[in-house]
Amino acid sequence: MTRGDFAKLCYLLKHVGGLRDSRYVSINEKAALFLSVLAHHKKNRIVRFDFKRSGQTISRHFHDVLNAILRLHNLLLVNPEPVDDNCTNPRWSPFKGCLGALDGTYVKVKVSDTEKARYRTRKGDIAVNCLGVCDTNMNFIYLMTGWEGSAADCRVLRDAIHRPNGLKIPQGKFYLCDNGYTNGQGFLTPYKGVRYHLDEWGEGNSIPQNPKEYFNMTHSKARNVIERAFGLLKKRWAILRSQSFYDIKVQNRIIMACVLLHNFIRLELHVDPIEELSSDDDEDDHEDNENVDFIDTLEPSQFWTNWRDNLAQSMFNEWRGVG
Repeated sequence: MTRGDFAKLCYLLKHVGGLRDSRYVSINEKAALFLSVLAHHKKNRIVRFDFKRSGQTISRHFHDVLNAILRLHNLLLVNPEPVDDNCTNPRWSPFKGCLGALDGTYVKVKVSDTEKARYRTRKGDIAVNCLGVCDTNMNFIYLMTGWEGSAADCRVLRDAIHRPNGLKIPQGKFYLCDNGYTNGQGFLTPYKGVRYHLDEWGEGNSIPQNPKEYFNMTHSKARNVIERAFGLLKKRWAILRSQSFYDIKVQNRIIMACVLLHNFIRLELHVDPIEELSSDDDEDDHEDNENVDFIDTLEPSQFWTNWRDNLAQSMFNEWRGVG
């Protein structure tokens, strides 16, 4: 981030997050050491050397800034705007009413030996399963972390929509997700048993041959936004790429802080330098939803399946120029 963006972050930490100068350490220095730890995954002794402070001072101010960052969640988590008839982005224009995409990702953590079995993923890593939801511009709308790596994605999502302050999806709106989730109201998945990944499509015989294939190709191009968002997040914050030195509760809070800072940077910078280097493959400011009906189930339905079939057919017809 630029110096101006850093100054704005410090302003928010002070006036919204409640961070204060201490006798010998300013807010700017506290924020700088915190960002240094997240961006480079530095141990306490390295930060002590860089900032010429004691280990106790570094630890105390790191947690002070972490708490202040988390108090900015209402300000930095974005409100999604559904895709409407005015959308000109060819990736998203077929999905009217779509709010974005969601998926799970693993973040490696350090836990006690007695808890490793619960946190072990199918690949053998010790990690937490984080549910991330982003809009069409790779800004995060929602994040839930804390579930063990052994937990299935669908189970994590079910918990998210049932929590009082969890993921809210208005009736008639939906998110794109992969086949690890249920194709039901509010969650649009691709067709199973039909090629899906972007590298499976090309020219000639590799073009879509029927409505289901065309739907899957279009779905994959749009849903890829959440994969790119996770990629940017982990490229920006090295602390998310390997096991942290903190206990599991602090590690989960750090993941959330990284997401909030990711949003801050993307909202402030006109051009995200990390995105430029990345491949395309890779008080409450929220509106009052008191009178909105939200989706509170995660179940398949014939109505939703029929709606997907009709959408796939209309998309295919438009692509082939059929009136």
